[in-house]
Amino acid sequence: MSIKDIIEGKKQWRAHLARVKALPRDYQIVYKEMQGYFFKVGPVGLEDGSLLTEIVDFFEQGAADGKGVLELIGDDVAAFCDDLIKDSPTYADIYQESISKELGSAEK
Repeated sequence: MSIKDIIEGKKQWRAHLARVKALPRDYQIVYKEMQGYFFKVGPVGLEDGSLLTEIVDFFEQGAADGKGVLELIGDDVAAFCDDLIKDSPTYADIYQESISKELGSAEK
């Protein structure tokens, strides 16, 4: 990864955060909770930023339509997050698989 790539990545992240800050306060709170949840759970697809960008797009549309954030996602933020990543492997899944393979080869 070159310096230019790092700088461009930071610019994109700052632009993303500016979009989040432009959302209504309740949306910002829920977004930050979702972001923290995803960073803890670690879905593999989180690296490219598309998941978080799609959430901001979804929230911007909901806010433009005059809906509250909980009208969009429901009362259980974690369940909504789990539904979004249910078919995506997580880093924990990959780690578990690697340990299982190591244990399987050690037993042979």
